[in-house]
Amino acid sequence: MLTVNVTLLLAAIVFFRLRRRTEARSRFDEKLTVVIVLALGVLIAPTPAGQGILNILGQLASGVTQASR
Repeated sequence: MLTVNVTLLLAAIVFFRLRRRTEARSRFDEKLTVVIVLALGVLIAPTPAGQGILNILGQLASGVTQASR
């Protein structure tokens, strides 16, 4: 039996949905894409890769905040 990692599947779905032209998307399409991206974020967050991304974004936000002072 073939096991598919749900996170990779969602990442592929997001990739192909975002490749489409903006003009071709309906409002429902945009909302569905947002829901899929949020689900992907929830699945990635507890992983080491997700923690690394969180750390990098935190440092970036901190740097922007300090630069604006």
